[in-house]
Amino acid sequence: MKILLLNGPNLNMLGRREAEHYGSLTLDQINRHMGELAQVLGLELGFAQSNHEGELVDILQEASPEYAGVMLNAGGYTHTSVAIRDAVLCCGVPVVEVHLSQPAAREEFRHHSYLSGACAGSVAGFGWRSYALALHWFAMLQGDEQ
Repeated sequence: MKILLLNGPNLNMLGRREAEHYGSLTLDQINRHMGELAQVLGLELGFAQSNHEGELVDILQEASPEYAGVMLNAGGYTHTSVAIRDAVLCCGVPVVEVHLSQPAAREEFRHHSYLSGACAGSVAGFGWRSYALALHWFAMLQGDEQ
């Protein structure tokens, strides 16, 4: 099973921005951790990041058939993008919404997610381990299919 780890705007700046919310690891370091975990779990992992809403939409629309699922950290677009929500709904594979921080514990405008209702599930507040928890769900899903 091949899963896409898709990150949105400003996540390329991890390790240099607001460590109190996002931790000190860079996106490359997170990707390395996740790639290693994927191997242990018997999964393949692809990676993409964009600061552009339309590019994120394109990537989601093209996810299937190459990927069986997507872990999506849409960053700030979580709270603003109907277009990304629609792409999640039509991409044809399960999508798990992932956040490093806990949006519900932050500013009021971060409390609403346009994506949550369109996703198979959401994981938030565990730093880079939020991705690991989402990846474990995909591994369990793969186990259910066997």
